Amino acid sequence: MVATGFPAFDTTVDKTNRLLKEIEDAYGWPKERRKQSYAALRAVLHHLRDRLTVDEAVQFGAQLPMLVRGIYYEGWRPAETPVKMHSEEFFQRIRHDFPYAIQGDTEQLVHTVLEALQRHISAGEWDDLRGRMPADLVTVIPA
Repeated sequence: MVATGFPAFDTTVDKTNRLLKEIEDAYGWPKERRKQSYAALRAVLHHLRDRLTVDEAVQFGAQLPMLVRGIYYEGWRPAETPVKMHSEEFFQRIRHDFPYAIQGDTEQLVHTVLEALQRHISAGEWDDLRGRMPADLVTVIPA
């Protein structure tokens, strides 16, 4: 655990590191590839957020650990959301923002990141997220 001297910061850094480690473990990446797990988390969060309405995005964001919430909201332009896109465009945008080679496809990357996120979101909010997504995107969101 990182010791910042401020309990709320220590807790959010610890939760964020656990989330990134869950992504790394799913791919078998060593901790030295932390930039890669961060890039995957960031890309998925940003395009998921942009696909949601403002109210939906805020409700989902409120569930995230504090540090991850900052990543989620970074660069957000609420007036430009939601961005309507089909699943292929959604995956293309994530792939564009994730500059690393991966095993499998972008859909698997998205599923892996969302699986890790699911452990940090209440079941009710997760069900709401699944209910808000179009049919061609809901398949990648773990049940």
